[in-house]
Formats: sequence, C-alpha cells, structure tokens
Amino acid sequence: MKRRIGEYGMVLVLIALCVLFSLLTLNREGAMSGAGVERMVGEVSRVAGPASTVLVVGAVNKVSGEFATKVAEKLNAESFEKIQTVVGNPRDLRLAWDEKKAAGIVPVAIVGGGDVLNWTVLTSILTEHPEVKLLSPTERMQSDFLKRSNLLAIVDRIVVIAVIAIGMTLIILTGGIDLSVGSLIALSAVIATLLMKAMGGLEASPWAVLLGFVLATAACGLIGAAGGFLVAQFKVAPFITTLGIMMMARGGAFLLTDGFSIYQVPDSLTWLGQGATAGIPNTVILLVVLYVAAHLFMSHTRYGRYIYAVGGNEEAARLSGVPVKAVLMFVFLVGGLCAGFGGCIQASQLNSGAPNLGMMFELYVIAAVVVGGTSLSGGSGKIFGTLIGAFIISVIQNGMNLLGFDSYLQQVVLGAVILGAVLLDKSRQTGGLSKLLKR
Repeated sequence: MKRRIGEYGMVLVLIALCVLFSLLTLNREGAMSGAGVERMVGEVSRVAGPASTVLVVGAVNKVSGEFATKVAEKLNAESFEKIQTVVGNPRDLRLAWDEKKAAGIVPVAIVGGGDVLNWTVLTSILTEHPEVKLLSPTERMQSDFLKRSNLLAIVDRIVVIAVIAIGMTLIILTGGIDLSVGSLIALSAVIATLLMKAMGGLEASPWAVLLGFVLATAACGLIGAAGGFLVAQFKVAPFITTLGIMMMARGGAFLLTDGFSIYQVPDSLTWLGQGATAGIPNTVILLVVLYVAAHLFMSHTRYGRYIYAVGGNEEAARLSGVPVKAVLMFVFLVGGLCAGFGGCIQASQLNSGAPNLGMMFELYVIAAVVVGGTSLSGGSGKIFGTLIGAFIISVIQNGMNLLGFDSYLQQVVLGAVILGAVLLDKSRQTGGLSKLLKR
C-alpha cells in the first residue's frame, strides 16, 4: 500500500488540486450572459433544424431584448434560415404570431427570457399551441478552472517547461543540475528566427522553419554537450558550469539581436506551437510522443539503466564498467537539445524570437522535476513523475491567477511547494519524517 501511494501520490495531489480549484472558481453565470447565449443556441439546435421556424423574443430597452438579438445573430451565423426576431412589447409578439398563423406557419419554438416570460400573450399562445416549445435561459454554476479555454491555457503554459524537464530529469538523476536551460530557450528562439529571417522572412518556406528549428536545437545540444564535457572530464561542479553557460547564452542572444525581438518570420512558424492535427493541439501530441519515448528509453535501454547507476553511486558504476564520463556528457547533451527544442516551441507560440525569453524557466523546470519525485541526490525518479510535477506547478499557478492572487504571493506559494517537495524527498531517503526530525 505504501509503495502504491509513493508511486501515485503525486497523481492524487494533482487530482486534489484540480478539484480544489474547480470548487474555488465556481461562479454563477447569468441566464442572459454571453455563456447563456451560447447555451441557448445549443438548445435551439437540439430541438429545431436549420429549416425550422423559430421566434426569438425580447422586451425593448431591456436585457432580454439584447439577449434575443444576440441569439438570433448566432443562429443566423449557423445557417438557421427561418429565425424571426421580435424585440418590442406584448402587442408586437401578438402581431408577429398572427402573421405566421395567417400564413399557415406554426413556429417550432419560442425563445425568450426575463420580462418576456411574464407576458400574458405568451401564456395565451402556449396554451393554444402546446406543441410549441418555450426555450428560456437559465442560470448555471460554472467553474472558471474547467472551461475549455482555461484547460488549453494550462497545456500551453506547461508544454515548454515539460519538454525541457525531460532533459533536466536525466541530469538530476545523475546527481547534477542545469541552470542554463532558460537562457538556451532564448538563444534557440533567436537562432531559429534569425535563420528564417535570412531565408526569406515573411515569405520564407516551411522548409526554412524546419531548418531553423533543427539548427537551433542542434546548437543548444552542442552547448549542453560542451558543459557535460567540462563536468565529466574536469570535474567542474555542474552548478558552476551551467551558471557560466547561462550567462554566456543569454548574452549571446542579446548580441545576436542587439536586444530587439525578431518578427520577420513566416506564418508557418506557428504550426508547431499553435496548430492542431485531427482537432488535437500539436503541443498535446508532442508531449505524449516525447514522454512515451523518454519513458521507454529510461525503462528499457542500457543507457537508461546507466543513468540511474551513475546517480545512485558514481564510483560503483565506474567499477562496474559503466562509461561514467560518456553518460554525463550524454545527459547534458539531451538537456541542451530539450532546451533548444523548447525555445523553438516558444518561438512558435509567440510567432517571434526574443533574447529575453525563458526568464526564470530554469527554476520552474527544476521545480517540476523535484515535485514530480526525482531525488536531487540522483539515482531515483521517473519520467512520468516529472510530467505530473509540471502539471502540478502549472495548475497551482493557473488556479492562483484565477483567484486573483498577487504575483509576489504566487512566488511565495511556489517556493513553499518546492521546499515541501524537497522535504518529502528527504523523508523518503531517511525512511520517514520522524527519522528526519531526529537527525
């Protein structure tokens, strides 16, 4: 039981957070609000076909009149051919109804709300023709957190962090750390968009976009591998090595652009970060493919086992024949590639490249890895745990934004979450919180 809780505890935390923010962001949507208009259009679509006659009724100079006008406009936009709008007083409704009746037409439904529901003429019409449906708007409780647009915003926010977190997980599993990923995001975005600008700018072909992505990602991978070489060959602390690379990459991004953003890019740039395939956002497909591939690599390949071995005990791994230096260079290479690809995704999301992209992203990425259960001491952690950790961070930030938390308070909460995750990691290593307190 304890093992199961340890494996799936973060999933339960994520579910609990989603339930919490869903409840905290519940709001009563007005019957005739914008959402009420959408619901009413859907209701009309369910009871009447595009060729059916429908009366949409509202009181003049009242909210119901504005509501009726908007509903009619939406229905007309959806190819309903026989929508008649009556915005006026009870007499106007009676005249419109008698006109239809004289023509031998009985509307399938009457749409109305507010003051209209109190009109005697409406009651009389419905009594004479019980087959006519009255469709009136109703209030509904709706969670802002569960809105489709908000859930998509969570995925959009998480995708860059989650992609980079794959490489960071491998690095932390070996007992290292990488502070350069945020700067590599900016450098990658700048390199990719500069290449597109040089190859035609706004008129550049999709092949220019692909080439820019490949070269920018490869450049960041080489930078990561160089950092890994310093760590493996000269035993320079990963913290210091990547701190230096962080400063150099950020400075390089500003030097390449003179501090300006690059907007001369083709429309095809947005396909990766904003497009969809078969109705599914490309970012979602990308996350699934990358995380499944990373999981298979770490679980079913020799190098995956080597990474765990180096993080668990580097000297024992070396004596067992594990190529420790090659493994360290490899994980930093992957970390650089992931950061470079993350920069390409962000450039695609923003449709531009800028030297100030990725600020503080290294902290969010490290937080996602640690919250996902990967030990900072190395040797313990799972790829899918990192994905859950990234979602937890994103859900917490999104929920606090919806609740109107101050940005500084959000930083306090995020810092507390990270410290809590580290404390949990330490308690797992020592066999429990009580043992940790006794030390």
